[in-house]
Amino acid sequence: MSSPYGNYAYAVLTAGALRTPDAVALTYCGERSFTYDRLNRTVNRRAHALRAAGISPGRRVAALLNETLHVAEVYLAQAKLGAVTAALNPYWPAETLQAVVEHSRCTAFVYDATVEQAVARIRPSLPGVTTWIKIGGPGRDALDLDELTAAAGEEEPALGGHHDDPLALYYTSGTTGLPKAVVHTHAGSLATAQIWLDVPRGPDPVLGTGAIIWGIGFPALVGPALYAGMRLVLEQDWGPANFLRVVPRERVTHVSQIPSFYSALLGSDDHAAADLSSLRVIMLGGEPLPAALLARMKERLPGAGVYCYYGQTEAPYTCFGRVDDGSTPLGASGVARTSCAVRVTGPAGERLVGRPGEINLAGPHRMAGYDGLPGRNAEVLRDGWYVGGDLGVLAPDGNLTVLGRREDSILKDGHWTQPAVIEDAATALDGVAEAGAVGVPAHTDGQDAADQRILLAVVPRAGHALDPGELAAALTGSLPRHQHPDHIVVTDRLPHTQDASGGPGKLLRQALRPLYPTP
Repeated sequence: MSSPYGNYAYAVLTAGALRTPDAVALTYCGERSFTYDRLNRTVNRRAHALRAAGISPGRRVAALLNETLHVAEVYLAQAKLGAVTAALNPYWPAETLQAVVEHSRCTAFVYDATVEQAVARIRPSLPGVTTWIKIGGPGRDALDLDELTAAAGEEEPALGGHHDDPLALYYTSGTTGLPKAVVHTHAGSLATAQIWLDVPRGPDPVLGTGAIIWGIGFPALVGPALYAGMRLVLEQDWGPANFLRVVPRERVTHVSQIPSFYSALLGSDDHAAADLSSLRVIMLGGEPLPAALLARMKERLPGAGVYCYYGQTEAPYTCFGRVDDGSTPLGASGVARTSCAVRVTGPAGERLVGRPGEINLAGPHRMAGYDGLPGRNAEVLRDGWYVGGDLGVLAPDGNLTVLGRREDSILKDGHWTQPAVIEDAATALDGVAEAGAVGVPAHTDGQDAADQRILLAVVPRAGHALDPGELAAALTGSLPRHQHPDHIVVTDRLPHTQDASGGPGKLLRQALRPLYPTP
């Protein structure tokens, strides 16, 4: 008989209910609060309701949920049942949603009221889905999960998934083609859940987050918070304005974001009156952290430790290290966390130290593989390592510096440059809130297409005016010739991905080319 602690939801939630039943596990938008015991009983009722709707171990269930509380309840309930959750992105267009559900071979579909119109559009194109379940009120030709829940018991359901059984399909955010379904198991997700055990927590730790928890954000944020016995503050909006309201109200101590969020937060004076003194740990990843931005963060948030991390959907949070106190060099993403491993290899698979190469990630948190893509799995899974195409340098002490992807590099005058180097120099200048650099063709006639020139777009800080000529002159003194911007544009915003939190997502450098064509 399998141990119940091999089931993801039992290990991250029920164990907490047994350990500290009266501790607050979750608050939702400042309106609802759940102890660990109450949340566990709520999830159990959802599990029994889903079982009554026909959800059984191993069944693939597409989940299109926008309300964060629904995400938490349904994902955990399905984990207890052993169903495989296909974690859909509510910001995908209808064509992508339909194609992903079909490709992932889902036969059941659970959704909430906020996405009812999107479901109505794709439903006729999904004959393979035989069970439709709605949460948040009755739906047309759909089972009412709330009604089923009201009639369900609170006892622990029979656990249907353990250890190496698939837990969920989380999807990559690739820029081309259909998002790939990344298979994570119960055991792998439990390894990811150990993140906050390696980070100082202190008394009454509180993790705040927004709607990004659908997808890989769930095992990277919700699971780790509950596993560590933290209080999880779930919000729908986690943009700068609501962040400034929620952090003081809930006394949030831990957050995980991207640097662009703090460029936006500190780029205006709206934060000046907010009490952000409760913040103790800020985890940053997804893009480089400029030195100038770190300096602003340290000045505004002196009580918070700033950590940088590196990982991918295929291997979340593999490395991290603290950068504000100098224990991890700025620009590095730290060392591999407990039970994880990282290495850098050359073209022949040889291990490299102090030299650029491909980043390899390994550990129990690594994906089981891409669903239905054996050829792709053979390319990226090599002797237990995941090799996803990112370039980096591994220092002798194990600190990893991520250089980025080769296609993002800029080739000018025969020299390769990562855009972050130029962006860091630009944001260090007075009055610059954010910067984005990209390579553009040096010749419009197609000759010498391998050589590029540099387009730099900058956003001014509130109350500042920027002059492209003055910026160019300043950068001439701080950068070598092959990194000098050839075209500088001042704009009120840079293009970012939609991350569903209300704040800016990752910087879309490639989108700068069509926005600001150069002569």
